[in-house]
Amino acid sequence: MSSVDLNSDLGEGFGRWTLGDDAAMLGVVSSANVACGFHAGDPASIRRTVRLAAERGVAVGAHVGYRDLVGFGRRDLDVPSEELQADVAYQIGALAGLAAAEGTRVTYVKPHGALYNTSAVDERVAADVAAAVAAVDPSLMLLGLPGTRSLDAAAAAGLTTVAEAFADRAYTPAGTLVPRREPGAVLHDPDVVARRMLRLVTEGAVEAVDGSPVEVRADSICVHGDSDGAVAMARRVRELLDAEGVAIAPFAPAGGRVRADR
Repeated sequence: MSSVDLNSDLGEGFGRWTLGDDAAMLGVVSSANVACGFHAGDPASIRRTVRLAAERGVAVGAHVGYRDLVGFGRRDLDVPSEELQADVAYQIGALAGLAAAEGTRVTYVKPHGALYNTSAVDERVAADVAAAVAAVDPSLMLLGLPGTRSLDAAAAAGLTTVAEAFADRAYTPAGTLVPRREPGAVLHDPDVVARRMLRLVTEGAVEAVDGSPVEVRADSICVHGDSDGAVAMARRVRELLDAEGVAIAPFAPAGGRVRADR
């Protein structure tokens, strides 16, 4: 693989509360999964993140989630299909408006937290997310875990799908993510994380928690913006891949030019 995308979940502060270093991370990644206000983010802070992404040529994606500010979108909610589809469409539309105001556009969608995990295994939820995205704009891509119902439903809805791997998460021997509640689920050592991602890119595999190799084919690598040491991990991943001749490039176009008055 001569190039790979590097993405991060950003725009996840709220009001005076800041989570992660968006400015620093946007100097490293090629795609930004921007919160849309349901699990995190208020309009002004979201717009600032989009502005920085536009200025730096970073692709902007809608990081849609359940309406769950208190639980940061990580609580599994039983949302009826009509409501869920409307919620997903609403979030994409909100981010699209802020992106347009900053001279860029939303080019892809990535579910967040519990919605990401549930849509990966639940056929109904996966179909609802895909239907909402396609209804808003069928040119939008869907970013998700390879081999899941989420990407299957998106493909069935006519969307372009992009598979991702997680730099800072441990994998089970089955190729799924180790649940966050379990010890060792989240990784923090930049060198360990970078070496794992180099193996992913060059061999198509990562080491599972039991030491066995797991096949993972992905065109994008995610470093969570709220992880401890997130920027250091992302920088180390990029440095090592650059040194090995692997370019970092967005899977979707950055979406436009920055407004002339900025």
